[in-house]
Amino acid sequence: MSSFSRWRSHAGHEESFPLPPAPQCEELSAERRNLLKQRFLRQITRESAPEPSPVRPDRSARHRPAGLVAAPALLVAALATVTTLTGVFRGSAADHHEAVRLLDRIALVAAERPARTVRDEQYVYTRIKGSWPVSDEGTDVFIREDWIAVDGERNGLARQVFEPGSPSLDSRRPDGRMVLGKDPEKTTYRELEALPTDPDALLEKIEKDTEGQGPTPGQAVFEAIAEMLPQSTLRPELNAALYRATAKIPGVVVRQGAIDAAGRYGIGLAFHTDGDDVVWVFDKDRLTYLGTNKVALLDVGIADATDQRPLSR
Repeated sequence: MSSFSRWRSHAGHEESFPLPPAPQCEELSAERRNLLKQRFLRQITRESAPEPSPVRPDRSARHRPAGLVAAPALLVAALATVTTLTGVFRGSAADHHEAVRLLDRIALVAAERPARTVRDEQYVYTRIKGSWPVSDEGTDVFIREDWIAVDGERNGLARQVFEPGSPSLDSRRPDGRMVLGKDPEKTTYRELEALPTDPDALLEKIEKDTEGQGPTPGQAVFEAIAEMLPQSTLRPELNAALYRATAKIPGVVVRQGAIDAAGRYGIGLAFHTDGDDVVWVFDKDRLTYLGTNKVALLDVGIADATDQRPLSR
């Protein structure tokens, strides 16, 4: 769990194809539906025949419609049919294909950023702006800074300052300082370093780590990746791999005219559900990550000590 998730827990197409009517199918198990979604997505993004799943054997081949490897257009139609069965992805296959293209561009930009050497005794610094409803008292709006030990072996520091009018303004320490103790559930910078940077291997690991979480497997993976994005911006190869892994999640769609929690306009990506979607927001021109519609990422870097801001980016 990253510092983002800690805050949340404590504070809170260029081308489309005609889609044929969905055939009548017998009820599929949840596991089978998820496998079909993952396989068909990989077929679309690669525009090639699928390979056998490296994670789980396909024990239900008799349910696979004939001719799925014949052409990309048939794969798009097949994806639309299967995701309709799951009730998760309510956008069209063309909507998702637009997101795949955008994520590929974002990944290329992310990979071009310079890498840097980080020492264990340093801290990952993040500065965010967010808001959190406080029952019927109103909404807290605040700026928060976090210093998290690179190796996760030392205490860190958080400083949270509320804006005027926030209900919690008078109930916290004036300087807003909080000690962040060592937390085994928090993903450290060194743990992010150890993640695979092959998108397929990375996606498989995240799927395994989030199994049984969230309302759907895809949404659980999407949310887990979101937690990694602030720190991963400091590791270009991993950052790019996370975006390419996201492109393989059925149901991810583009949201035009997205706005982050600091009021910055950009282009968004969301996992399409019927609820209050969390939208990742990117600068429309530079394609840099701005945060989400819930929490804006104002700064991220490496600091030499707590209560000290990064000197260079």
